[in-house]
Amino acid sequence: MRRSHVTTVSLLAALTLAACTNAKDVLEPSAIASQSTQAVPTTGTGTAATPTTPATTAHPSATAQPSAPTQPAKSAAVIARTRLQVAPIVGASVEAATPLTAELQTRAKQRGITLAGSAGQTPTHVLKGYFSTMSEGKDTTVIYVWDVYDPAGNRLHRINGQQKAPSANGGEGWAAVAPETMQAIADQTIDQFATWLGGQAG
Repeated sequence: MRRSHVTTVSLLAALTLAACTNAKDVLEPSAIASQSTQAVPTTGTGTAATPTTPATTAHPSATAQPSAPTQPAKSAAVIARTRLQVAPIVGASVEAATPLTAELQTRAKQRGITLAGSAGQTPTHVLKGYFSTMSEGKDTTVIYVWDVYDPAGNRLHRINGQQKAPSANGGEGWAAVAPETMQAIADQTIDQFATWLGGQAG
């Protein structure tokens, strides 16, 4: 009886030892899971880095809206349609009015304004000028006023100013006005007229 009990105990001990030896060759499920998991890169703070999405590039619209005509283009169109008639000058002598009229024609051509003559052209605007002089010491001042009318006789605009210059020939009044003074007035008149026309384009 005792011998049988000893044999049983020895057998159990042998089985227990064999079980421990085999256990070393078996991996735990947690170990298998840790080996099969891929490593995730971390940031400098130890947290997992989130993949960034490439920035979306905005594409301009394929159809561009046509731009409106610029103001200079509108002004040029208005000036091109203008036919200006210069009425006889009031108040100036023939000697003073001659260089004035000639320069008005030259300046108007430079600015693209057509002067309506007696060739049957219907004017779009009529320019009437009124002149006077004032002598003070060695200088003579020419005072001028231009009224701009439409063909029906309605006044549309007024240009006025004065031009001071040394008296020519030692005289007074119109005899003291040099041609260059009248030419300067003509240039200023056409320039102001063209500026006013450009403002009408808006």
